[in-house]
Amino acid sequence: MDVDEENPVSVSLADPSAAVTDDQTPVSTIDPTPLPAMQPIIPSLVPPPIVPPIAPIPSVSAPILRPLAPLPVRPPVLRPPLPQNGEMRASDSDSDRDDSGRAQAASGSAVEYEISEESRQFRERQEKAKQEFLMKRRASALAVPTNDMAVRTRLRRLGEPITLFGEREMERRDRLRMIMAKLDAEGQLEKLMKAHEEEEAAAPVAMEEVEEETLQYPFYTEGSKSLLEARVEIAKYSIMRAASRLYRARRKRDDPDEDLDAEMDWVLKEAGSLVLDCSEIGDDRPLSGCSFSHDGKLLATCALSGVAKIWSMPQVNKVSALKGHTERATDVAFSPALNHLATASADRTARLWNAEGSLLKTFEGHLDRLARIAFHPSGKYLGTASFDKTWRLWDVEIGEELLLQEGHSRSVYGISFHRDGSLAASCGLDALGRVWDLRSGRSILALEGHVKPVLGISFSPNGYHLATGAEDNTCRIWDLRKKKSLYVIPAHANLVSQVKFEPQEGYFLVTASYDMTAKVLFFSKCHGCFF
Repeated sequence: MDVDEENPVSVSLADPSAAVTDDQTPVSTIDPTPLPAMQPIIPSLVPPPIVPPIAPIPSVSAPILRPLAPLPVRPPVLRPPLPQNGEMRASDSDSDRDDSGRAQAASGSAVEYEISEESRQFRERQEKAKQEFLMKRRASALAVPTNDMAVRTRLRRLGEPITLFGEREMERRDRLRMIMAKLDAEGQLEKLMKAHEEEEAAAPVAMEEVEEETLQYPFYTEGSKSLLEARVEIAKYSIMRAASRLYRARRKRDDPDEDLDAEMDWVLKEAGSLVLDCSEIGDDRPLSGCSFSHDGKLLATCALSGVAKIWSMPQVNKVSALKGHTERATDVAFSPALNHLATASADRTARLWNAEGSLLKTFEGHLDRLARIAFHPSGKYLGTASFDKTWRLWDVEIGEELLLQEGHSRSVYGISFHRDGSLAASCGLDALGRVWDLRSGRSILALEGHVKPVLGISFSPNGYHLATGAEDNTCRIWDLRKKKSLYVIPAHANLVSQVKFEPQEGYFLVTASYDMTAKVLFFSKCHGCFF
């Protein structure tokens, strides 16, 4: 059969010799006792089923131990240098360093690795932010003088500019602090210590000079003889004007025929008839100020072009043009006594003109541009407010400066004179208003209440009310008798640039604003309120 040909040798599972290999000695496990003879079995005619042969079970040999190959030598892991002051590590964990070392050893790459441009920029920003933080922390620990003059002195000794364009006192102090911190960080302590030593050495000398000045001179600045004469004349003028005003007020109060309600009704009726009468183009550039003459027949305007113009009223015909300023004109005012007018300009001068347009006087002395100007009620004196933090009083007849008045920490923007001529009021960008006694030169009242620069100020003809307008969009009414603010009027949606009382009785207050409106406020004396 085919099966027999393919498997010539059949191995039985019971054959003991099947488990014997060529290399082993055969061992018999059969009992030697002879078996009894068995009868022969006659096979049947049915052929037995063909059983496929079973492959022999391979023998399992003991494993042969071979010597182990030597382990490869691990190259040394080069780590980046330790960070210095102010540097950042790429990774602070040990696992990251081990993983990076194994990756380098396995791949056989170079020790130096490249980072992406984004990562480099991020590290630079992070380093810059940390340096700025350390610089600010170092600067906060430095002692910086608070006196502005001392700050300027130290900046000069360090070789830095004492002031920058538009820089304020606190900004200048912060700049000195950062400069000192930078010098400290760069290790230039010698330069800094030298400046300190010079300052300390100069301090005793300055103290000695101050003591000598204190012993030799009074604590106030002595005025000129012309100022003394002007104060005496102002005192005499104000006494007569105050007496006349008080007499009219008492007579009006004691008059039994005086009807305040009827007078208020008449004033309200007159206010209701206010309408736009005309509109005229005053200049090619924006107008910055206007003023009526004392008789109301002339109107003067000034513009940013530096030209002032005089117009006849009510026809609004141009009479003359006043040309002389080299910078923009900031304000114009008519004299209350004569048909003279004065103009202020950013060229740091004020000029006096007549109605025909001829130049009469030029007032020079301010160190910065002028803002507002105003005439004294007598017409003999002119007040000018300037961005050099001072206001000055001038003699109109001789063109001489009588008074240089300090008192504001920021630029002085507005000035106004009391109707009696005894007081002057100034306002500035320090959010303050001040009332000055022209007869003694003292500051008698500080108007504190506005939270932003005060741009307009005006005395009421009644003698005891004062109005101010500021960048906080409000107008305040002050009572000089009570020395406090009576009313806060939020009349506009933008800053209030100018305020003016009606010059006869003070019933009306006009306010101008950057919201492109001018409003007329009515003051009711019988009810004591504005509306």
